Amino acid sequence: MFNISAEELENSKAVNTANEIYQQPGVWKEMLESLFNNKASIQEFIDSIYKKHDRVRVVLTGAGTSAFVGDTLVPELQKQNQSNVEFEAVPTTDIVSNPSGYLFKDKPTILVSFARSGNSPESVAAVSLGKQIIDNFYQVVITCNKDGKLAQNIKDDSNSITVLTPEKAHDQAFAMTSSFTSMILAAYSIFSVTEFTGSQQKQLIVNAERLIDSITDKIDKILTFDFERIVYLGSGLLGQLAHEASLKMLELSAGKVVAIHESSLGFRHGPKSILNDRSVVVLFMSEDPYTRKYDMDILRELAGDDSGIKVIALSEKLDKEVEQLADWSIHVNFGEEDLSSDFNLALLYVIFAQTLSLKKSLQLCITPDNPSPDGRVNRVVQGVTIYDYTDGK
Repeated sequence: MFNISAEELENSKAVNTANEIYQQPGVWKEMLESLFNNKASIQEFIDSIYKKHDRVRVVLTGAGTSAFVGDTLVPELQKQNQSNVEFEAVPTTDIVSNPSGYLFKDKPTILVSFARSGNSPESVAAVSLGKQIIDNFYQVVITCNKDGKLAQNIKDDSNSITVLTPEKAHDQAFAMTSSFTSMILAAYSIFSVTEFTGSQQKQLIVNAERLIDSITDKIDKILTFDFERIVYLGSGLLGQLAHEASLKMLELSAGKVVAIHESSLGFRHGPKSILNDRSVVVLFMSEDPYTRKYDMDILRELAGDDSGIKVIALSEKLDKEVEQLADWSIHVNFGEEDLSSDFNLALLYVIFAQTLSLKKSLQLCITPDNPSPDGRVNRVVQGVTIYDYTDGK
């Protein structure tokens, strides 16, 4: 697996992380089958809320990687959806520390909570605040843990539903990988008004399987360049995905690799200062013809930089100009049919980012399953105090 022997994975304490990255196509298939089997009841719940109110806020929330699920989804869902539904992504960490800025009494709201464990104090507190402040408050809990507090607390609540990911998606490693992609698939399937057909699902899964089995040799070549900084760039929802990609490197390298994210256009406005001769820039290229023009512009600019930086470009299909400009180019669509949107690309691109982070972690002699053995950061966040909220007084 990933050109790593079972013995090395065991000795390096990387078994869970590697398995949880590798298993994703199978987990996605199971997730989508479960959603199909429960589609009628889920859709009935969502439609009943839409019909009750002239306008509904759908707030996608979580902390850390769980927050980036919402960040990545909102541009696509907001673009698709009907005029009476407004999608926003707000981290639980913002809701809990500043509820009056994000929760509004007279605005009917569906709080969509993403959670691996469902036990993070901010996740539980965000729900409590929603119930306290909002008159018409509903919940969709998308979690990997049926026994977590989020799932348990809504068992008898008729205004709430729980959507469980497959058990395998309840990642046991420190870093969220299959949990992230499973939750993003679940939310997209529930709230998208563009039909996510069986053939599109199959196409996504087949490409993911081929990517996982083919990407390692390219990543091993990339790792011959001893980078100490990495920048992930993208446009639209791929710019939001870049946040999750950079976090994976930061987590699994235990901070030894400086990792940041930015939009393709925004990178010139100051963040480009981070580049030195041991930097890698990863560009998530859009399949939208208009947006791609801006991605190509920054790729050309970076390719002309003589400071020693290296550039990795991910795109849907092989592109001769991209191959010439980038130090390494990677395509994620191995079939004849085009992928339907940047949402599909995001699920494939993040597999590359996860795998690169795993392999870099091992190169740095860090234990990926627990890259912070000193307890500085933890799988379920600790040390959070939740204060009573009384209208900000």
